[in-house]
Amino acid sequence: MSTTQIGGTMAAKPRWSDKLPSFLRRGKVGSFLTIVMTGQLVYASFEAFKGALMLPLQHLLGINGLQYGALMGWIGIATFFYVPAGWLQNRFKVKTILSWCILWRLFTFALVYLALPSYPVLVVIAITWGLSEAVVWPAVENGVALVSRDENTKTQGLAMGLLESVRRFAEFVMSMIVVGALILFPDSADTVMRVAGLAYAATLIPLLYCVHKFVPDTKTAKLEQHSDAYASLLGLLHVMKKPRVWLAGMAALTLYWTYINLIYCSAPYLTQVFHISEGMAGAFGSINTGFIGIIAGLVAGLIADYVFKSSTKVLASALGLTVGVTAIVLLLPTGEGMLWPTMILLMVMAFATFLGKGVILAPVAELRLPEGINGSAMSVGSFLTYASVFWAYPMNGAILDANTPEVGYRIIFTITLVISAVGLICGIVLLMMNKHAEQQEAALVA
Repeated sequence: MSTTQIGGTMAAKPRWSDKLPSFLRRGKVGSFLTIVMTGQLVYASFEAFKGALMLPLQHLLGINGLQYGALMGWIGIATFFYVPAGWLQNRFKVKTILSWCILWRLFTFALVYLALPSYPVLVVIAITWGLSEAVVWPAVENGVALVSRDENTKTQGLAMGLLESVRRFAEFVMSMIVVGALILFPDSADTVMRVAGLAYAATLIPLLYCVHKFVPDTKTAKLEQHSDAYASLLGLLHVMKKPRVWLAGMAALTLYWTYINLIYCSAPYLTQVFHISEGMAGAFGSINTGFIGIIAGLVAGLIADYVFKSSTKVLASALGLTVGVTAIVLLLPTGEGMLWPTMILLMVMAFATFLGKGVILAPVAELRLPEGINGSAMSVGSFLTYASVFWAYPMNGAILDANTPEVGYRIIFTITLVISAVGLICGIVLLMMNKHAEQQEAALVA
């Protein structure tokens, strides 16, 4: 480190790295990136193949669209187990949880792509993935929250935003590699998908080493004169009695529901209502639900930490912006001359949605709960956040099947407007409660 002469003494010049957030500095950045990439690579050989790679994956496994949807549904049972899995978050270290989940994914990925098992076996594997998902995803969020904690700030917005952006960027790059291979070898699609599945599964081997090397030991729930298992249960119950955890979760639920509706209201909306080509609609959808998400996650974190000083404010602002944009979309006619204004508004809506999604559970991290029970708070928050998966997709499908496209999408936009407004109210109430809690803490210190 360079020094400067000041009054006869040598003062060290601050390094540029000292200006970085603590989790991006030497000593912590390895932990942060390892946890973030765990949150992506454990899904890289199956769930991340959705979208453009869904059909070639189905062909390789010998399943149809209905069976693939059922497999994704079985993986979705994680939602039912997020809360009970909160006990495991309190009982075991983040490093331990990540390691066991990586090992199980590595084994099952190898089984899927080497043996190409029958559909009933795939169902059993998908169920185990759903159960492990309920444990590993809150552990990833908890790990990011704990690694990014800094005694000088109460926000982890940038860390959570980067979690979203880095994961989306990694998924985009990895998917494009497979798409490129399919373009080069169109007659060997099964081989390409099989090699890709095994290659991406193999990335879990160095990842497991990184988890053991870089992820720090985290605290678990402890109580004097009680077993660790009982202390973990009491910690989960303590978290479930906190209104602010539920408010943060409810705001996140509405945001994620809006995200699901956005998927329906991007490429399909332009194709069915404005009758543009599937190619143009697909390109727009890729930008609207892909590239914008990469950028918005980073922007959300920067605004949360350096502008608003609060992830809750970012989440509430994102929901408020969604309310405004959705209201304008509802007021616009759907004639041919309204295509470009509608596309611009949908892009603003996407940016607002991904802005909130970038910090979707950061408000839970901002509650500054004790480290030993923070994981169970993330589990409860995850349960609320992703619960909408079970009704939003089938509800949207039923609405579109029962109405003309114009009427169906108008109903979906109306639902989006209402739920965003409810989320905005939850966010505002949470901000008021956080302010009251801070005032009480300050009074106790004084």
